[in-house]
Amino acid sequence: MGQDHHEGQRVSRRTAIAGIGSLGLGALLAACSGSKSGGARATTTTGESATISPQATTDADLTGLFENANTCTLTPQTTQGPYYFDADKIRGDIREDREGVRLRLAIRVQDSETCQVIPNAVVEIWHCDAAGLYSGAESLSGGGGNGGGPGGGTPPSGAPDGTPPSGAPGGTPPSGAPGGAPPSGGPGGPGGPGGNGGDADLTPQDDKRYLRGAQVTDNDGIVQFTTIWPGWYMGRTVHVHAMVHINNERTLTTQMMMDESLNSAVFTREPYARHTGRDTFNDGDTIYQPTMLLKITEEGDGYLGVITFAADPDKNGK
Repeated sequence: MGQDHHEGQRVSRRTAIAGIGSLGLGALLAACSGSKSGGARATTTTGESATISPQATTDADLTGLFENANTCTLTPQTTQGPYYFDADKIRGDIREDREGVRLRLAIRVQDSETCQVIPNAVVEIWHCDAAGLYSGAESLSGGGGNGGGPGGGTPPSGAPDGTPPSGAPGGTPPSGAPGGAPPSGGPGGPGGPGGNGGDADLTPQDDKRYLRGAQVTDNDGIVQFTTIWPGWYMGRTVHVHAMVHINNERTLTTQMMMDESLNSAVFTREPYARHTGRDTFNDGDTIYQPTMLLKITEEGDGYLGVITFAADPDKNGK
């Protein structure tokens, strides 16, 4: 699979950050620390579908889509789930060898209080592949040798998000909760589905890093990723995880969802069609909120999803 032309584009624009291609996430966060806000306003979030030209690749071209895909209301915080870790991949094309319907994501980050866009924020995303597997956690997300996992009759270990994966490193739940209780903020946990979550970062179980990556917002507060449409696993609707780092802090952890009519259309195609038995949809998901819906348009042989994250760098709850 060829490299997407957005590969590294967002981070390479930061000329003040020397040798960006060789930086790990930690160094990138430190280099981006202390940046200021400035820019545009916002309105609402929708999950509508339309058709646009695949040539619409610049931030200027995206402006019209963002007008109906953003909000000045604070984006909901969610659990980070059991499969997050620093993948140390600063890149725009995160597909690697994963097969699936192409999905380009354009994410704009703004201040929830001022509605000003936030440049130099680091945005990470991660999600499962068409079979419901997470890189770095294939044995956990696939149920290991327990007979579960994608396509099986039982939920994958660790699903739904926020439930400790069975066989987690050291044999204890990621949060250290006794008796295998969900981490704080996970479904059923003290923080509830919309909580900030108390999940510990996963120790990777394998050397795979597909469908994980980070980018830096440009002067318009925008990052773009090229990935595939996520698959599903038992107990959760289709989703993409995201984390926004501002001033070297984890400011926002959230998720993005897709309209169910589009999920249904995509899942009739290969390789998704071979994974059957989906049990959870948007209206039955414990984390889903309408404001998490991407505004999705057809784009060539795939789709473009647009959303604005309204973050709270001041951490004052506004």
